[in-house]
Amino acid sequence: MTLDISGSRTLGVLGDVGPLAFGHWRFVGHDVADATRLLETALEAGMTLVDTADVYGLDWGGTAFGQAEELLGEVLAANPRLRDEIVLATKGGILPPVPYDSSPGRLRTALDDSLRRLQTDRIDLYQIHRPDMYTHPADVAATLDGFIDSGKVRAVGVSNHTPAQTDALVAHLRHPLTTIQPQYSVAHLDPQRDGTFDLAMRIGATPLAWSPLGGGGIVTGEGIRTDLGVVLDRIAGREGVDRAAVALAFVLAHPSRPIAIVGSQNPERLRSSVDALGVELSRQDVYDLVQASEGRPLP
Repeated sequence: MTLDISGSRTLGVLGDVGPLAFGHWRFVGHDVADATRLLETALEAGMTLVDTADVYGLDWGGTAFGQAEELLGEVLAANPRLRDEIVLATKGGILPPVPYDSSPGRLRTALDDSLRRLQTDRIDLYQIHRPDMYTHPADVAATLDGFIDSGKVRAVGVSNHTPAQTDALVAHLRHPLTTIQPQYSVAHLDPQRDGTFDLAMRIGATPLAWSPLGGGGIVTGEGIRTDLGVVLDRIAGREGVDRAAVALAFVLAHPSRPIAIVGSQNPERLRSSVDALGVELSRQDVYDLVQASEGRPLP
């Protein structure tokens, strides 16, 4: 019996989105025409959730805070129809060199700045990018609730939070927490082990897995165990796909129903990501991958 990896994911009031999302960490350095083609390619591949952040643009070839949001905003302004075709997600709370500030005033400023850069009057999903350990979760929750009440934001989530940090925030929120965004891949299994996925399933939040290909290392073999590469290649050969498709399928196979965020800026790689949805993984396959990743048999 194969595990269920395909099918849409439901994000509360946001409705259904595809199991793959288009990540904008590297969405810089394009002109508007090329950026539009990339977004349209992602949409053709079923990537209806678009994930960006206000801080994107300070690395991966970018030169300024907010640059990725600004480029997406230019694309949406030039092509207004695309705004209603995507579920627009952004994040705030990182403020170099502080580094984190989720105080109410700062978050309100961050949201308004994101709306301006994105040239829109609403954010579908707004997430706290990383936890600010010096802001009480009750204050963060009240701010996020206010965003929804104002109509500027439709749903809220968190990124890079521990289960305890997430649980503390949820305790103060009036509106549901829609998403939890951890790093997760076949080479980085922490959310399976640290309670992140368990909490997501308990509260009904959908995980958004960032770096599902390990920054490309899973494909190249750099930084992963040799045994993991062997198992990936064995399954890829059987399924007639590449290693990336198997790695993405592994992410999608968890019962918490994650969404895998694909950050490639290569149109062909975006198109080929869909191959993951046809991969058939058995329970034996996923446990073989887990054991190869961790380098030891399960008890």
